[in-house]
Amino acid sequence: MPVLPLQNDRLLRALRRQPVDRTPVWLMRQAGRYLPEYRATRQKAGDFMALCRNRELACEVTLQPLARYPLDAAILFSDILTIPDAMGLGLGFAEGRGPFFDHPVRTAAEIRKLGVPDPEDDLGYVMEAVRLIRSELGGKVPLIGFSGSPWTLATYMVEGGSSGDFRHVKGLMFDDPESLSRLLDVLCTSVTEYLKGQCAAGAQVLMVFDTWGGVLDPINFKRFSLAYLERIVQTLKRDLGDASPPVVLFSKGAHLHLESMARTGADALGVDWTIGLDEARERVGNHVALQGNLDPTVLYASPPVIRDQVGRVLNEFGANPGHIFNLGHGLQPHMDPEHVGACVAAVHELSAAIHAR
Repeated sequence: MPVLPLQNDRLLRALRRQPVDRTPVWLMRQAGRYLPEYRATRQKAGDFMALCRNRELACEVTLQPLARYPLDAAILFSDILTIPDAMGLGLGFAEGRGPFFDHPVRTAAEIRKLGVPDPEDDLGYVMEAVRLIRSELGGKVPLIGFSGSPWTLATYMVEGGSSGDFRHVKGLMFDDPESLSRLLDVLCTSVTEYLKGQCAAGAQVLMVFDTWGGVLDPINFKRFSLAYLERIVQTLKRDLGDASPPVVLFSKGAHLHLESMARTGADALGVDWTIGLDEARERVGNHVALQGNLDPTVLYASPPVIRDQVGRVLNEFGANPGHIFNLGHGLQPHMDPEHVGACVAAVHELSAAIHAR
């Protein structure tokens, strides 16, 4: 792939905690069901995983939000459950139920049968999508690749899908922690290799979503989530060396562990809306950049209110280097695309004034 000069490097500069003319902005789930063009493409694909597995359609929906909004990054359109799907668990999606697995893993024997998927063979459709998206971007903005964290993937694999109480995975954690550790070891290697594959295919930033880290108590968060996040970051940095892209960790609901997460070697931490950016920055100092953290439900409010709330978030961080504006979690299906546009426009306008001070 020919290396094209990056026309907009605000995201990369912010991740390196360098000065920017305005705060870079991208939004979790920026390609998704709130966009009518996305819904049309998904209907054309037939179902969600067919959309993910078709590199042309995955590229199309990745680029759709950039056609609407002047965002500072694209993020690969895929799903965090591609790894367990490649392990043969039988991933499916049902209306009103969300993702589910036909073959959840709940015993030591079932866990021992799991192997590490090969990024190019078992997950080649993802790598093909990354290559095509990177080519189609033409250096306009950076491309973010991602994976679910080992703990978050384990919750879906053991529960068999989404869960409200996590009774199966927490039962395994307390009754047979050695088997859970074995599962997390396999997933840690799988996530690391998957992210290395995305980097080789063209991803310029890597992000790990620890969506369910916040459901763990402090001791078990450190043992079953944080330890594996740190191993992933350190292995990526070691194996990729100078070619290693910036790594962002996002553990939803786990702001009690910000200092520990900042010590993993990650370049940035995603922050949800349950902590102010001023407090988060005070706690981690200049060791990492911070990404976040507008409450997504603000986008159900009117554009003037959205603008005010965007300004509050920007002012909490101030003109200090190292902020990427984002939501505290993903965009939701019923959000108005015009409100999303109002959010992005407010970031551009208000952050330019802050950085000009």
